[in-house]
Amino acid sequence: MIARIILFSALTSLAAHAEVGKIDPAKAKQTAEQVCAACHLADGNSTNPQYPKLAGQHQEYLLKQLRNFKSVAGKPVERNNAVMLGMATPLTDDDMKGLAVYFSQQKLKPDAAKNKETLMLGQKLWRAGDASKGLPACAGCHGPNGLGIPAQYPRLQGQFAEYVEAQLKSFRLGERANDPNGMMRAVASRMTDAEIKAVADYTAGLR
Repeated sequence: MIARIILFSALTSLAAHAEVGKIDPAKAKQTAEQVCAACHLADGNSTNPQYPKLAGQHQEYLLKQLRNFKSVAGKPVERNNAVMLGMATPLTDDDMKGLAVYFSQQKLKPDAAKNKETLMLGQKLWRAGDASKGLPACAGCHGPNGLGIPAQYPRLQGQFAEYVEAQLKSFRLGERANDPNGMMRAVASRMTDAEIKAVADYTAGLR
């Protein structure tokens, strides 16, 4: 199992270098400051829980999301969000690669868990899931400390609880459907509102 993880990490690392392509760091920084900063702040440390923190996120995951927000050849977007469609449409693929690299290199200013009453439930779901209803442990894909595994599994450590909760509910409803093989939709469909809220709050406090 360890050997497989090492091999996976090595392959994704090679893929990351291949994805960098032709990027302009100065242009990426300028775009972040002039466009992305309105919601995510220039360094990706959003202060509004409606908008996710992008700082320190895996560049492969950031690039995938940006591509998913953009319609290609008139096809429906893979991740439907009216605001991000408007932001992503003018960007070239090299622009998106540049932004992905830029935000991945910023230092995350993490949020914090706020609800002590749900801490134990959130911890249980994160570490062990719930075998009685086929709910896998979050840590299986996102890691014990929420650092994730590029490129499919994002870093959730220190992310806004409100944002994580909103995304889980969106997956559960099928409103967000850009998860590989419907994995997150299957997970979220097995979770109650209380479980989603508990694990989202626990996620915010991971370090």
